[in-house]
Amino acid sequence: MSDAIDQAAGLTPEEALYQTRRLRPEFVEGAEACRVSVLTPEDDQGLPADLRLALAQRMAVLNYDAPLQRDYQAQLAVLNPSEALLALASGCAVAEEPLATIARHADMVTQQPIQATEQHIRLLEQAGLSNPQIVALSELIAFVNFQTRVAAGLRLMRSA
Repeated sequence: MSDAIDQAAGLTPEEALYQTRRLRPEFVEGAEACRVSVLTPEDDQGLPADLRLALAQRMAVLNYDAPLQRDYQAQLAVLNPSEALLALASGCAVAEEPLATIARHADMVTQQPIQATEQHIRLLEQAGLSNPQIVALSELIAFVNFQTRVAAGLRLMRSA
């Protein structure tokens, strides 16, 4: 069965690279379980699925990953997001708080992760995020950036 990374990379079951991924099923299953847990967890910690998907789309935009942008955009559209979340998803500047702080944080970690410091966590706290929300946000940012890099790598391998 194809997972979201296969789909983002354009892999089909007939391809050798698809089959090669299945040599380590725990990695395929683990990545898919992680995707579900960060995008639609049972306990969203006050970060609802529409916000999570908008942030995922935004990170796909920042990573220039068109297949993932389309995927996240389609998933987000089903949830009938607000105009603010649509702006967030498209990569636009957002004025309302805490979305503006969350967007700046996701952008910085996506584009310049080495510059992330404890002060950036404090800014999230000042914007009203709780510790569980900050952890959930961090997990989401980490996964989407992981997903874009793995999908890009698989696309490169596929094209070789």
